[in-house]
Amino acid sequence: MLQEQEQRHVYYDRDLDIEAYNLSGIVQKFPNHFHEYYVIGFIEGGKRHLWCKGKEYDTSAGDLILFNPRDNHYCAPVNGELLDYRAVNIKPEVMSRAVKEITGEAYMPYFTENVVYKSDIAQSVQDLYRAVLNDAPLLEKEENLFFLLDQILREYASDFESADVLRPNRQIQSLCQYMEEHFAENVTLDELLSMTDFGKSYLLRSFTRQTGVSPYRYLQTIRLDKAKRFLEEGIAPIDAAGMAGFSDQSHFTHFFKEFIGLTPKQYQRIFQDKEKDSNETGEGEDETK
Repeated sequence: MLQEQEQRHVYYDRDLDIEAYNLSGIVQKFPNHFHEYYVIGFIEGGKRHLWCKGKEYDTSAGDLILFNPRDNHYCAPVNGELLDYRAVNIKPEVMSRAVKEITGEAYMPYFTENVVYKSDIAQSVQDLYRAVLNDAPLLEKEENLFFLLDQILREYASDFESADVLRPNRQIQSLCQYMEEHFAENVTLDELLSMTDFGKSYLLRSFTRQTGVSPYRYLQTIRLDKAKRFLEEGIAPIDAAGMAGFSDQSHFTHFFKEFIGLTPKQYQRIFQDKEKDSNETGEGEDETK
């Protein structure tokens, strides 16, 4: 029954170069992870317990959700309630261009709040989502995007460079960089240890404390981001899995859906040149290949 209630839709807008998400009827837990892009979303219905950067939130209808790139987060349903969620995903380079056009200054914004309860800005997210969904005229889509970002920049953002952000120390940063450069390889704990003067237990604890995720989860999240880029370029899911460093197709598909909410093929479909209706992804078909 729950499987029939689930709806997972994603739309890619070529004009704005953003993704618009709708997850409804969802009871799935989303494990600890991060994204390489900004997420601006809101809860349309249902309650969720959210963990983000060491803080906990109880979210419900009308709450605004803001994630910076690399903000680690995870969530679970409250009392089995079904989630209805809308969001737009904005790549850093797209955000940077928009910020300069809105403010006249070139900087990367840092969202100072992850959850804003019962926010009026949620309606602006809904307006942008609907404009993308309905393939509205470019002027309408641009208006909705800039109006939304202007509100957030004025009320809940600062310059990323000057923001009070706890950054990993130099040794942990070097481990992150190593995994980002060798994501397709079979990275081992011994390799990471050889780059530090840590013991295994201390490395795991220190890395997790400073980045918000374990080394393995960090590596898998980097691989996931690379796989998404490969899929966007039209590379077949089975090839994208291997290129991104996943051990097998089944593992890749399971991991992708666990974190993104879609299978690799469903995600890839939104970037393919087809009729608009075929850009809408849902449940109920074999998407394992």
